[in-house]
Amino acid sequence: MSQVGNSLFPVCVWLGKDFQMRCDSASACAQTLSEKILHAGKILRNAILSKAPHMIRDRKFHLKTYRQCCVGTELVDWLMQQSSCVHSRLQAVGMWQVLLEEGVLNHVEQEMDFQDKYLFYRFLDDEREDAPLPSEEEKGESQEELQEALLFLSQTGPDAHLRMILRKPYVSAGALTKAKQTDDLEIIYEELLNIKALSHLSTTVKRELAGVLIFESHAKAGTVLFNQGDEGTSWYIILKGSVNVVIYGKGVVCTLHEGDDFGKLALVNDAPRAASIVLREDNCHFLRVDKEDFNRILRVSFRLIQLCLISQGCVLLLGFHRYRVMSGTPEKILEHLLKMMRLDLQFTESALDDFVLMHCVFVPNSQLCPLLRAHYHAQASQGSEQEKLDYALNNKRRVICMIMKWATVHDDQLQQEDVAFLQVSPNLLSFELMSSKDVAYHLTSYDWELFHCVHELELIYHTFGRQHINKTSVNLDLFLRRFNEIQFWVITEICLCSQISKRVQLLKKFIKIAAHCKDYKNLNAFFAIIMGLSNPAVSRLSQTWEKLPSKFKKCYGEFENLMDPSRNHRSYRLIFSKLEPPVIPFMPLLIKDMTFTHEGNKTFIDNLVNFEKMKRCLYKKYFRFVHVLPHYFRPTPPIFKNEIGEDAPLPSKHHPDVWTYVRQFNVIDNQRILTQLSHGLEPRRS
Repeated sequence: MSQVGNSLFPVCVWLGKDFQMRCDSASACAQTLSEKILHAGKILRNAILSKAPHMIRDRKFHLKTYRQCCVGTELVDWLMQQSSCVHSRLQAVGMWQVLLEEGVLNHVEQEMDFQDKYLFYRFLDDEREDAPLPSEEEKGESQEELQEALLFLSQTGPDAHLRMILRKPYVSAGALTKAKQTDDLEIIYEELLNIKALSHLSTTVKRELAGVLIFESHAKAGTVLFNQGDEGTSWYIILKGSVNVVIYGKGVVCTLHEGDDFGKLALVNDAPRAASIVLREDNCHFLRVDKEDFNRILRVSFRLIQLCLISQGCVLLLGFHRYRVMSGTPEKILEHLLKMMRLDLQFTESALDDFVLMHCVFVPNSQLCPLLRAHYHAQASQGSEQEKLDYALNNKRRVICMIMKWATVHDDQLQQEDVAFLQVSPNLLSFELMSSKDVAYHLTSYDWELFHCVHELELIYHTFGRQHINKTSVNLDLFLRRFNEIQFWVITEICLCSQISKRVQLLKKFIKIAAHCKDYKNLNAFFAIIMGLSNPAVSRLSQTWEKLPSKFKKCYGEFENLMDPSRNHRSYRLIFSKLEPPVIPFMPLLIKDMTFTHEGNKTFIDNLVNFEKMKRCLYKKYFRFVHVLPHYFRPTPPIFKNEIGEDAPLPSKHHPDVWTYVRQFNVIDNQRILTQLSHGLEPRRS
């Protein structure tokens, strides 16, 4: 940037030796990451030459020969065949993009974006004409380390894919860009959900923001983004790295990290920059919004001046095609939703769905009924007789439609099923002899029965406080208790097993059960089992874990990565977003998300209902099962053959025993006792 040369010296004088030490440390971390990427690239090249050497060869295109090249589509196909951690072609593109950005893989025409097309790419080692082929020893090593390299690339790939999308050009002034297609915008939007600086923005603003964000990166620590006193031209969000905020005469006043933002006050107030921003480490990445787009999109959130209207007690946000309710009195929100209801579209307005589901928080039934009655009997004060008749008739139709929708959601009568209670035999089959797939199937079957009874309204009652709404959430409480029961079941079975060989077999069995639960899309039981294996009473059994075969260790490592809480549980959310209903979700995280949204936003603002908060509590991308639950999650069992995605295991003679076992777990739910049992199995080494 133009200011860097003139401004770098006076700013860096204030930073001192501590800044230089931090820069050196950050550079070392970046160097380590680059070495890992370089090593992963070599592993993949050697694996390709070992398994599919025909992929790397001389190729001709338009009478020109490109030596030792791979084709983009073939690389994606090969990657998806190598590991279960690669779930889609888009994910594979992101993994190859990691290597492309680091120069380990290069496009023959030096394009910076990896594409799943008939384009030629060449590994760094093949750039030389005398590139050596891997030895037999190197081929063997590549097979051993391939899964670890793929796991590493799968973790770094989403960020590389996001950077690739953000580098695409865009059309300003709100026009939908051709370069950034709808799928790209959705990926950017999902990333914005994990950035804390944007947590207060509405869904509409985030979606508009996704189309105008610009990716900006700087390689060297000490680079000055802008100086105190400069004109404000952009707003920045830190995607990777950290910066120091420097004020003349005071030095470094604070440090901003990933997810923080800076530079918006100068844009909001049309004032000069109040501080200088200096990169604290190498290789920092930013999302940038330029002033024109900021004024068009974001002042609605920072000032509520340009795009907000006050419509007689209802705050409306003006979008591209319509108004959206931001806040208002219950009466005005209802009036607006009825007025905007489209009778010819089978009433698919999402705001109306949200109102029907959430109204118990701010307007109970005793108050809603008189309001609906008033709208039902409303008459036009002017117009011809026919116009008055049409107005009254349409009012009645809208109210009736809303009541029908309300009845669909609030029907508390559940479908009763004929349950066959089996006579419990005194000699039940032991757990060790049960098939892992049988256990996972019946575990999912029972979890489904419990989840099937959870009404979406119970989520609202639990989040907003049962004491305020005066409703119970018994079914939800039972389902949450089931999560803890499965977790303690895993710990109890292992801690009560005295023989180390049998404990190893139990570890293998639980890992296989978790894998089957994941296949059945029972994410609640899957996470409960993995958390049980991660419990200190189990994880400390080092002698047992040492005897576990490497195949199971790798599988367990992949499952643990899905539990990684970083980036707002990004690994789990990526998996969940790719699953088609029906899914049994990881309920504790869902409750956490809804509670975070509830406690972080006021229900009433200036005595108006914060309706935008109600919509965010029901965010459909991650919590879409709440809205599709009446259609997808309330079928008549049996459900597994066609809906869960994997066929049920064939009935066996032990079927009743497994059915009974998963419904009657005997568990020890006292962590202190479990820890004592664990130390009895493997005493602490002195």
